[in-house]
Amino acid sequence: MALALALGRRGRGQCWPNPAVGCVVVQGGRVVGRGWTQPGGRPHAETEALKQAGQAARGATAYVSLEPCSHHGKTPPCAQALIDAGVARVVSAIEDNDPRVAGQGFAMLRDAGIEVETGVLAEQAARDHAGFFLKNEQGRPFVTLKLASSFDGRIATASRHSKWITGPQARRAVHAMRAEHDAVLVGAGTARTDDPALTVRDLGIARQPVRVVVSRHLELPLLGQLARTAKETPVWLCHGPSPDAGRARAWEGVGARLIPCALQGHHIDPTDLLSQLGQAGLTRVFCEGGSALAASLLADDLVDELIGFTAGLAIGAEGLPALGALGLDTLEGAPRFALVETRPVGPDILHRWTRPAP
Repeated sequence: MALALALGRRGRGQCWPNPAVGCVVVQGGRVVGRGWTQPGGRPHAETEALKQAGQAARGATAYVSLEPCSHHGKTPPCAQALIDAGVARVVSAIEDNDPRVAGQGFAMLRDAGIEVETGVLAEQAARDHAGFFLKNEQGRPFVTLKLASSFDGRIATASRHSKWITGPQARRAVHAMRAEHDAVLVGAGTARTDDPALTVRDLGIARQPVRVVVSRHLELPLLGQLARTAKETPVWLCHGPSPDAGRARAWEGVGARLIPCALQGHHIDPTDLLSQLGQAGLTRVFCEGGSALAASLLADDLVDELIGFTAGLAIGAEGLPALGALGLDTLEGAPRFALVETRPVGPDILHRWTRPAP
């Protein structure tokens, strides 16, 4: 099962809106087939593993990191594929919470006389599938907020000079993190100031993450990197109810997708923003700021994981803070996370925090 989970993680960021599943087929104590959900969501992990196993799948045990699907979508049910292949036993980490499946895959297998065991490494599977489960339960993707800052929590000088606070090893690590998410999310200020590409470079991935920019009025540079590459790598612009019509036409003309969102005061409502992204199929979103967008997500309790890169330099109080205003009067109202990892990355320190267990 540990191997099936590891294989499944290979599909992160590549297979949305489907879950990133891994499957291992074992016959006589030997692995005869393995697979994971392929880019775009198809073929599924079970299909890939069974194809590799061939006739050796008959009488074998299949280890699957998520309950095999039982419904007809763009592909036939994986539960039926396992039945047709003649496997004798299926071991699954966790039940699928998609209402189209939700135990029905296990029932199909048992009705066909296949032994089914569940709950193996279930906690790890729940973490691996957290984005898919969140989209099914709450209609929003899993959100990772990444902040790269100086020792005193600044992301730029007073003149907004920010390249580079962290070293090349940290920047490469960020590319690997982008690759594990369906989309990279930034605010309009970051897009205007940094003119970022927001792509994954030098890692040979099959499917680039969607670049999502939050801009109420679509006040974004039409000559920047995002506009120039929108037809090759998706750009989604999340805007307010009444964007400038000329800018909207111009962005649609260069290939961007426009997504209207509700307002919260004078800004895009972060809850509706994530709801719109969930409806569009995203399961995992990597937010890289800026400070106002990061603060709004934290204030509305929408951040599931924090990743910080801290550099050994100080910028001072006049520098731009990593987070915008949260409006806190007491520490009791501050969002708190549980530390799960800390390690050096080149000259910098990486620290990763998750929501504490309920």
